[in-house]
Amino acid sequence: MLTATIFDIQRGSYVDGPGIRTTVFFKGCNLKCKWCHNPEGISKGIQKLFYKDKCVGCGKCARICPYNQKDCTLCGKCVLYCPSYALEICGAEYTISELFEIIIKDKSYYESSNGGVTFSGGECMLQIDFLTEILKICKKANINTAVDTAGNVPYEYFEKIIPYTDTFLYDIKCISEDLHEKFTGVSNATIISNLKKLSKSFKGKIVVRIPLIGGFNDEDSEIFKIKDFMLQINVSNVEVLPYHKMGLHKYEALNMQSAEFYTPNKEIIDSFKKLNK
Repeated sequence: MLTATIFDIQRGSYVDGPGIRTTVFFKGCNLKCKWCHNPEGISKGIQKLFYKDKCVGCGKCARICPYNQKDCTLCGKCVLYCPSYALEICGAEYTISELFEIIIKDKSYYESSNGGVTFSGGECMLQIDFLTEILKICKKANINTAVDTAGNVPYEYFEKIIPYTDTFLYDIKCISEDLHEKFTGVSNATIISNLKKLSKSFKGKIVVRIPLIGGFNDEDSEIFKIKDFMLQINVSNVEVLPYHKMGLHKYEALNMQSAEFYTPNKEIIDSFKKLNK
């Protein structure tokens, strides 16, 4: 039986494609972006988060733990008994039918708003067999589908899901390969190549999402390269995603190291928005 590891399902979303949507966040990513605002989506495995600032030191988690807080099995019992919500289990296994049962609940909202379902991450395409099957079922139910991807997968994966996908939300971080590798841990050669192929063959919508990160891709030389590349490919729209710090508390909760970045100035952000004109 096919299952997928998912760390969040957001119903009533307005930011991951057209209309009212349900966004499904798959766990696991093969990029390690230093500014990632969903660091809990990087590892495919189920994780426990501990928010120190919420902990009141009551000790209920230790008393209720069947293993005395040693060799944690991620059973989640401590989460249930924590009175201050300082603990969280991130990630759960879903079958196709379990996930579709959640998606279909809001079909009336999708229809009234021209919305649908968006599969995101992490990187949803790393669980390609499950993704393909859930997309097929959604299309059979006449639900609009979107796939949010960083594109760092074999192009054959795109070919599997193209028939069942209405929109691709495609991340482009930067064009310089050395810069991309330094800040994400991987080359962007496959990402760039896949977007070029997709823009030539895909008949639906491609929305390129550019995270604008101060201290990463806001230098004039890189901005010019991104703009030049965007003018060479055929896409429906460009979305600018300015850096924010809302995910920093998750790094501490996961005992992960975070990096310091900043939001680029308004002039830079506005210049990218002009790519849609």
